[in-house]
Amino acid sequence: MSSSFLHVQRRVPLCFSRDIHSRGAHATQLRVYVQPKITNSTTRRWMGFQKGPCAHQSQIIQKPRCDLSRHSKTANSRNLNLRPLSSSLISSARSSLSNHLHFAQMSNTAPSGDADKYRLPTNVRPTHYDVTIKTDLEELTFQGLVKVSLDVKADTPKIVLNTSELDLGKATIYSDALKAEQVATFSSFDKAQERTTYQLNDVLPAGSKAELKIAFSGKLTGNMLGYYKSSWEHEGKTKNYALTQFEPTAARRAFPCWDEPLLKATFAITLISRADTVSLSNMPAISEEVIEPGVNTPADIADIIATTRNEKWKITKYETTPPMSSYIVAFANGHFEFLEKSVVMPLSGKTVPLRIYTTSDVIHQAQFALDVKAAVLPLYEKVFDVEYPLPKLDTLVASDFDAGAMENWGLITGRTSAFLLDPKRADQQAKKRVASVQSHEVAHMWFGNITTMEWWNYLYLNEGFATLMGEVIIPDKVFPEWRVTSEFITEHLNSALALDAKLSSHPIEVDCPDANHINQIFDALSYSKAASVLRMLSNYVGEEKFLKGVSLYLKKKLFANSVTHDLWEGISTATGVNITQLMENWITKIGYPVLTVTEDSKGIHIRQDRFLETGPADPKDNETIWNIPLSLLSTKDGKSSVDTSAILQERQTAIALDTTKPFKLNADTTGVYRVLYTPERLAQIAAEAAKEDSVFSLNDRMGLAQDSFALSKAGLATLSSSLTLVDLWKNEKEYLVWQVIGNGVGELLSIWWEHPEVVDKLNAFRRTLFVPLVEKLGYEYAEKESRDTSLLRTLAVEQAVGAGDEGVIKELQSRFRHYNETGDDSKIPADLLRPVFFAAVKYGGRAEYDAMIRIHDKPKTPSEKMAAIRGMGATQDPALLEETTKFITNKARDQDVIYFFGFMGANFKARRLLTKYLQEEYDVVSDVVILWLRMQSDCYL
Repeated sequence: MSSSFLHVQRRVPLCFSRDIHSRGAHATQLRVYVQPKITNSTTRRWMGFQKGPCAHQSQIIQKPRCDLSRHSKTANSRNLNLRPLSSSLISSARSSLSNHLHFAQMSNTAPSGDADKYRLPTNVRPTHYDVTIKTDLEELTFQGLVKVSLDVKADTPKIVLNTSELDLGKATIYSDALKAEQVATFSSFDKAQERTTYQLNDVLPAGSKAELKIAFSGKLTGNMLGYYKSSWEHEGKTKNYALTQFEPTAARRAFPCWDEPLLKATFAITLISRADTVSLSNMPAISEEVIEPGVNTPADIADIIATTRNEKWKITKYETTPPMSSYIVAFANGHFEFLEKSVVMPLSGKTVPLRIYTTSDVIHQAQFALDVKAAVLPLYEKVFDVEYPLPKLDTLVASDFDAGAMENWGLITGRTSAFLLDPKRADQQAKKRVASVQSHEVAHMWFGNITTMEWWNYLYLNEGFATLMGEVIIPDKVFPEWRVTSEFITEHLNSALALDAKLSSHPIEVDCPDANHINQIFDALSYSKAASVLRMLSNYVGEEKFLKGVSLYLKKKLFANSVTHDLWEGISTATGVNITQLMENWITKIGYPVLTVTEDSKGIHIRQDRFLETGPADPKDNETIWNIPLSLLSTKDGKSSVDTSAILQERQTAIALDTTKPFKLNADTTGVYRVLYTPERLAQIAAEAAKEDSVFSLNDRMGLAQDSFALSKAGLATLSSSLTLVDLWKNEKEYLVWQVIGNGVGELLSIWWEHPEVVDKLNAFRRTLFVPLVEKLGYEYAEKESRDTSLLRTLAVEQAVGAGDEGVIKELQSRFRHYNETGDDSKIPADLLRPVFFAAVKYGGRAEYDAMIRIHDKPKTPSEKMAAIRGMGATQDPALLEETTKFITNKARDQDVIYFFGFMGANFKARRLLTKYLQEEYDVVSDVVILWLRMQSDCYL
């Protein structure tokens, strides 16, 4: 799943973070594990934020374990990235919320026997579901019947399965051994574990088969979980449609089921809906007929169909799915339109139809996402050497969606900002986001859907792979000019390192027996760190062998479940390397190392220690020894080479090396660690990297800069060493390096945000860096200019206006004034939409603020709406900031609340007010509070 929370940072260019975070899929800092005193969150407004995506941490707690509720998944399949506030603000927020939250200590292993307590009984196992759902979009209700085929594994006097928020009707069970149907009597409901128990009069004998029938009904609410309603405006009226979001444990909200990933079954879906609507599910429809009362009405759904009299309804039946987990079942009903195309698959040769559905007002913005899906789907089949098994692949774009996107098999779903863009006014970041999310979700058709983790402990097998394959390896084949392998360093690697530098981090593979706490692990560690570790492994063994091993893994686990060892076995077979031994600590241990490099006449000495953002680790926190691929770049006779075979497997070692020639560890920044050089050596490497013909690559420069700022902040290096590096690179031409520099300086601003005299000096320094770039590049975007040039211009303008440059502010104000007065947006390039709106409101007043509200209410594109939210959060007027908090409470869409929090948090003038608002409105916004405290953003304006 792509967690939209993991991508917020990409939209927040003003850093209010104290901790280094780049705009990665999960920029999760100042991680706060909290649990509200109110346990029934269904009554709260922002119920949708109940994830731990994904995705997107001061030392409030130690060594987290998945043992309490973090309400919000951050992502891609699925994908928001927020960086943290300063520790002083978090401390204030934490104190002010003390009456509502408790901060719990976590451990890394579950107590003995925990898993059995939290898992469903194994006396019966579902093999097939027939699910019939009637959707009433006028009454906002649904009604259904589920028939479940069961294998009885042990003598069974009772049936236990998952349900939540459903009104359960009559339940019966037929046993082939007993040759009789009996009533399944409701016995109890476990609210905490969301389990219903039915008692049976006659015991089902072991080895037999049975069929359970349960009638049920429910309400279509706006909580973005289970089967829920979304709304849109059409010809001045609000219209509703319904769709599902089941991951991780919300299928039970739509129909009674065994809602655990290991309990795979086949599903045959039947949808009953009004005749003028469109119904969708995982598989293609095999029939669709208008209902005629009394004609060919199956007896077991007669009661459901009886309520359709005097109206025109239809019944749509779908093909049976392959074996699959309940969390990727999907269906939807509404007034949708679609675009379509098809692809011929390279292995099977079959033609697979592709569609993208959404409402009529935005369907014209869906073509690019459809094109991306068509480009990547055949590539996955070819690279994995495993056929795509379904006969179609649809995407449904929703106005209200909790995560960024969701990889339902055959029916991907997601929010508008994840899939839509205006083909005539698409900014570079929006285009990259749509491509990444769509590709990420398609990757899940293999990682997660064909082969599924056995339990949520192994979530990274889904999300880490979907991140690496879906956002790097496959997109690099489709969009080579985007240099996604380099962008990975800021979008994922650095965000993972920032989160994992905290004592409150957790291992990639973390024991999480209680399903109520699964959302905790949808974070930058399951997505970005997992992807980074897999990327490091791929670089070590070679990408070709790595992908061969992945293919072997998938083939061995077709339509089955897997654990970490299964993956290591596949890659070991392909490489001849003991992958389990090599990778164990990277997956099961918290943190990552910093390599300290010193020199003598014979070469270099390398020592590994755990890296913490607070400085040197205490011995008790520094026990892990990682197997570290050193990727040592050295030079001889003017030529460079990289030794990818060298591994540090002990605390320290010495390597013979000619240190009079350029050298560097972690060549191309493929390793999941930081490197600390002496100030003199760092200056030498930086000087060499600044040369046109340097032996050091773009990726090397990015990694050097990120490490330098992180090490300075942790007190392991001097700040002057980072600033020396920046000074040496003033003539840098690459956008990605400038982005790292901007991030680093922005984080310094956030540390000192309540010290205006320091902020002023840092902003003056920022102006010296970025205003010359604005003067060089200007404000206009040539049609055929490179993507990097466009991104560098946008970055320079954002940084300059954030630093308060008068010339840039006046230029952006002028462009907004023209737009506001005439409605003509031609003077605002799509890539400058956000900084223009930001400048207009921050340096404007009531008129500009009101304009943001108008744009927010009727945006032309998802990007324009996001820019308006950002603008509202930028105002310096206390009265307008108060209005923004009221807007959040009364008007903002649930899915957008986190954006308001992020952008207001980026505004130094809003931070104290926002803390007060959170304290006073906690009972209303508690779910979002939890997410916001976890997912603070990296922003720089």
